[in-house]
Amino acid sequence: MVTVPMAWTADADRSLPLPRYATDGAAGADLCANLPAPLRSGGLLLGPGMRALVPTGLRFALPAGYEVQLRPRSGLALAFGLTLPNAPGTIDSDYRGPVGVLVQNGGETAVRIFHGMRIAQMVLAPVLQADIKIVDDLDETDRGAGGFGSTGRAP
Repeated sequence: MVTVPMAWTADADRSLPLPRYATDGAAGADLCANLPAPLRSGGLLLGPGMRALVPTGLRFALPAGYEVQLRPRSGLALAFGLTLPNAPGTIDSDYRGPVGVLVQNGGETAVRIFHGMRIAQMVLAPVLQADIKIVDDLDETDRGAGGFGSTGRAP
């Protein structure tokens, strides 16, 4: 298990839970909306197609060699069309600022995001950095330069 130190932002509601796994086998820990004080009672209304950066009230200190990926919650996507347009969003190990979740309403009706609502999942993942080089030639493969849909054609 990897420890991820977290800190509250100055304006956070510290009574909300830290990210937590819903089950023992869960890959993602649920993140809650930690809305600013003026929005806490009424929530944040997202009309169809609208997007908003929803604060979590948290800052992370990820270990070097790791990232946190932000992903949509499948239940919210199915029920309301809520998604993360940049999914998976990445929080880099050297970022120490406030963590927000870019949420978009892909549904046909307005959706209200309430204070404390579980809005996304965070997945801790190892990161490898590539040694990027220019070469004269690439090795040959069966696929070659076949692009979109090239592997799905019937013989």
